[in-house]
Amino acid sequence: MRYALEDMPTRIKAQHRVVNLFARVLLGGLLVLPYRWRVPAMGWTMARMIGPAVGYMRRAEQHVRYIMPHLPDAEITRIARASLDNAGRTLIEIYSTSKFHDRQRELEYEGPGFAAFEEAAKTGQPVILAGGHFGNYEASRANLVDRGYEVSGLYRDMSNPFFNAHYVAAMETLNGPGFAQGRKGTAGFVRHLKAGGQLVLLFDQHVADTPVLEFLGKPACTAISAAELALRYNALLIPYYAIRNPDGLTFSFEMEAPVPHTDPLTMTQALNDSLSARIRANPEQWLWTARRWRPDEKV
Repeated sequence: MRYALEDMPTRIKAQHRVVNLFARVLLGGLLVLPYRWRVPAMGWTMARMIGPAVGYMRRAEQHVRYIMPHLPDAEITRIARASLDNAGRTLIEIYSTSKFHDRQRELEYEGPGFAAFEEAAKTGQPVILAGGHFGNYEASRANLVDRGYEVSGLYRDMSNPFFNAHYVAAMETLNGPGFAQGRKGTAGFVRHLKAGGQLVLLFDQHVADTPVLEFLGKPACTAISAAELALRYNALLIPYYAIRNPDGLTFSFEMEAPVPHTDPLTMTQALNDSLSARIRANPEQWLWTARRWRPDEKV
């Protein structure tokens, strides 16, 4: 449950303050390390300490087992732990600003979508880059910002307002202003799109009262807003990915071919299928702690 800060019960407010203090100390301490050390250090800390302590490890294992029940327990544990490692790396990378940009600036894009993206930018056609919590979704945006594109994002506020304040500030320092979900943020998001801008939208979170589509072979409530916006404003809808390389520090960037304009459900299922294929190829790089599936959903 999310509360406005002034309405938050004292007990919950105190818990949030303690969690935020721990996070600030941890992040601050790691940021004094050289980049090549801080990123794996944060990955290890998330995978081996924080994740198991707060239940993330158990939840990730449950979700991996739900989707891939044929895997042996040791492989399920390995994927869950590697997923937490990737999440930790992603977090400290977002706070690393200039050092993070330095690692991504010279990387090139693969896939047919990048040529379409460039052409749309030249002609003023809006673009929606649709992705998920896979690899590091901010790495690709950082690369595009360094190329001179003003790529904005839509983000969901975290339940801990104290942590959320500096996390959002870090994201905006890294890649420029974004839009918070809600009436005001959505209005700004749409204005940017209508003006021919480029936007990043992550579509792999559970959203209540949305259509149930197939994701990784299971039914999942899925927001169709990216497809609806693409149709309404004649925007390209391009699946994009920043796949973490074996060195753990750099990425391979890919933009797939734009999703054909048909109808919102068909287009969104195409996005689900695209991300599902990426996750099956690199399951360690998706955020398995996300409560993506609910047992009462049916296709």
